[in-house]
Amino acid sequence: MAKCKRNRNRAKRNFTVKTPTANRNYKDTVFRMLFSDRKNLLSLYNAVNQSDYKNPEELEIVTLENAIYMGMKNDLAFIMDTNLYLYEHQSTYNPNMPLRDLFYICSEYQKLVDKKSLYSSTLQKIPAPNFIEFYNGSTAIADCTELRLSSAFEHLSGEPKLELIVTVLNVNEGHNAELMQHCSMLKEYAQYVARVRHYASDMPLNQAVKRAVDECIREGILAEFLARNRNEVISMSIFEYDKELEEKKLRKAEYEYGFAEGEKHAAIEIAKRMLKTNNFSLEEIAAFSGVSLDDVKILKANQ
Repeated sequence: MAKCKRNRNRAKRNFTVKTPTANRNYKDTVFRMLFSDRKNLLSLYNAVNQSDYKNPEELEIVTLENAIYMGMKNDLAFIMDTNLYLYEHQSTYNPNMPLRDLFYICSEYQKLVDKKSLYSSTLQKIPAPNFIEFYNGSTAIADCTELRLSSAFEHLSGEPKLELIVTVLNVNEGHNAELMQHCSMLKEYAQYVARVRHYASDMPLNQAVKRAVDECIREGILAEFLARNRNEVISMSIFEYDKELEEKKLRKAEYEYGFAEGEKHAAIEIAKRMLKTNNFSLEEIAAFSGVSLDDVKILKANQ
């Protein structure tokens, strides 16, 4: 990541921040649990931004308590150096993250800004947003990519009048070496996830997770965190892995359905072209195109 030069003197802001309480209706992830710790979050922030902040208290956590969209809550939201950061963890590819972040950032600004000030003649300052996704899915992607809100716009003409860019960082083991070097917690988290996946390929999931947790504790990988939260981490990891597999199955089913629909459309187009030539019988068209004889008759009637 390019080094961000920022003024270390924190400017006075005219919005208020409330530290949230945990919402247990939302299923936490190991990533969110690990980096909800201010010290770990500051280490991750420094690694991403190539900065060297020392005081975790400079982070102002602003994750919304009840901002749940489509069953998912923003993982981490915080203000640092007058900028607002939304950190998301994803274990499957999701091209809709910019739209989700748009909804979330609107909710954040509503909470941060005094609505009455919007009617005054004084410009209401708001923290500049930054959107980062930490991706560790099994689908291969580059170390650093971008997702843009404008990709979702239909019939876009010219430059988009509204844009939101999500930077996607691949945090699987073996990727983004420099980032991992500067954040040991992220590196060890990647090692833990890699072990879970490796063992889950040839043993029951609950056994794989327990083996990965116990091995990592013995080998000093997230040792203190895993030892302190062993049972909760095991439960979360099983849930996360099951959810990842279900999402893969859903995407496969969607692809297969789309492929089948495409094949059907192509067969109908072939049948239509054969009918136009008047050189083939209806039975021949059905046999060649794969369209049923009854459907060929309907196509013939609608010519």
